[in-house]
Amino acid sequence: MIKNVCVFASSSNKLDEEFYSDASELGQLLGAHGMNIVYGGSRLGAMYACASSVGNAGGNIIGVMPQRLYDLGVGNPEDCSEFYLTEGMRERKAKMDELSDAVIALAGGFGTLEEISEMIVQKQLGYNIKPIVLLNTNNFYGNLINFFQDIIDNNFAKKETENLYYVANSPAEAVNYLMNYKASEICYSGKF
Repeated sequence: MIKNVCVFASSSNKLDEEFYSDASELGQLLGAHGMNIVYGGSRLGAMYACASSVGNAGGNIIGVMPQRLYDLGVGNPEDCSEFYLTEGMRERKAKMDELSDAVIALAGGFGTLEEISEMIVQKQLGYNIKPIVLLNTNNFYGNLINFFQDIIDNNFAKKETENLYYVANSPAEAVNYLMNYKASEICYSGKF
């Protein structure tokens, strides 16, 4: 059963409204379905829109932040039921992975791209069997999905790697996928 959902998302406060709207809707749906959020621990951007909505819907908010960002004053331990400080970004990702049962990537920048890429590789190599979802608000991930297909089409990855992640076009679709996820959907076979 999925209880803690790691959400990777933008910390920008300058996005189009639809990105905050989908983040808020996702958070509300997660909380309403008894799920908690593991997130970057700040009061910024789409990540905070999602986290605060989880809390408003009755879920717990679990924040994980590197000390350097916390020292800049962007931490949000006040809203969190649990708040962890890490030495750096690598430790942050490891802690978020440790605490979560599933991963959803909302629209985000280079940090989100790096985080979701690592989770896909972890699953590819059999280090986890977590559901991984790309929430494709306004086709934000369209070019990345095409790039992933180019990787497969040019034999840099096997065709089965398409099964490592799921592309959802709405928050409701993302949560529905989590609710119905079967761990047997992973594609790692131990063969390269």
